[in-house]
Amino acid sequence: MNELHRITVRSEQCGGRPCIRGMRIRVKDILDLLAAGTSREEILTDYPYLEDGDITAALQFAALEADHPVLRAG
Repeated sequence: MNELHRITVRSEQCGGRPCIRGMRIRVKDILDLLAAGTSREEILTDYPYLEDGDITAALQFAALEADHPVLRAG
């Protein structure tokens, strides 16, 4: 299921960085927690205003951002 609708980008919030549902928690914050080994359950316990779909949205957003061609000068 596509959860990207949960990602918001507002120039006046968090320096225009992608956030979750208009809150001041950045996609990067969630990705950093996951990269550090924090489980979904731990994140949801520590941040009760987040939903499981928010974590999925952060991962989907990161996957899309990583999927771009790299052009190299010949």
